Amino acid sequence: MPSHEEAIALFARRRDAWLGEDVDAYLALWAEDMTFQSPVHESPLRGRAAFGELVRRSFAFSRPVAFEFAHIAVHGATVLAEWKIAIERRDGGRRSEWWGMSVAEIHDGLIHTWREYWNPAVFTL
Repeated sequence: MPSHEEAIALFARRRDAWLGEDVDAYLALWAEDMTFQSPVHESPLRGRAAFGELVRRSFAFSRPVAFEFAHIAVHGATVLAEWKIAIERRDGGRRSEWWGMSVAEIHDGLIHTWREYWNPAVFTL
């Protein structure tokens, strides 16, 4: 179970790797058997390899611009976070920005599950 400080440090490493487009450093924060779910995934992605494909497609499509955490709360192994992200599309520079929430399960310093909640309409506006 992470302490509040450990959760903040893990999320900061995640943010820094994402903003730096460092796929290896980013994926190193996730357990091999991790699951990921977002509003655009009907069923969870399972495994770091499948998640890595999503991350690489995301970086090919867009450039990370900002990733801010407003709140991080820890209860046992569960970490809740409110965050704001901004990306810029590589094919023309259109910028998108949105607020979201995530629920993560952290064990032995790695993210095992991640569910995030945000409005997918941000990409259709």
